[in-house]
Amino acid sequence: MLEQLFGSTTRVNLLRLFLNNPSQPYYLRELARKLKTQLNSVRREINNLEKIGIVKTVQLVDSETGKNKQKKKKEKIKGTKKYFLANTDFILYPELKALLLKAQLLLERSFVGKIEVMAKVKLFILTGVFVGVDGFATDILLVGTINRKRLNKIVHDFEKEWGHSINYTVMTQQEFKYRQDITDRFLYDILEGRKITIVDKINNP
Repeated sequence: MLEQLFGSTTRVNLLRLFLNNPSQPYYLRELARKLKTQLNSVRREINNLEKIGIVKTVQLVDSETGKNKQKKKKEKIKGTKKYFLANTDFILYPELKALLLKAQLLLERSFVGKIEVMAKVKLFILTGVFVGVDGFATDILLVGTINRKRLNKIVHDFEKEWGHSINYTVMTQQEFKYRQDITDRFLYDILEGRKITIVDKINNP
């Protein structure tokens, strides 16, 4: 949807990354690696966003390793890199942020609906990146009878649209009960942490 509005998948993915991480600076090769996109494509779209004013350039210095001040000073000059950062002073920044959030909610609803239709889900929990927690053990917990091949395709398609990698965990009801009985740390981190419960036919049959 946003690709049709903005005219470029790379541009949309860059917007998502910068607007979701407004205080995080990125350099070009890092952006290309994160988005799994060619460097020239990222450079072109970054230049466009910078001209518009959505992102700005910042100069950051790599970590110092010298022993004396003179050496450190030289290393600072050599180690200075050009980074890009979201420009939160951009006049349309709040509107872009709101538009991105609404688009993500529509994507999430479509994504959730596809999984519910495809699988016989007893428990369906969104956590991790869906609740703003990066680096969590998993982003989705599914318990029930699930076609893993079809699930993998749905997740893969969603990752491409959303511009973010997704980790998911699938359990049978028997495995879930076993982990529950032994107070499995992984499971209880999910159940007791920040989450969005889509389906719960285990505790609310």
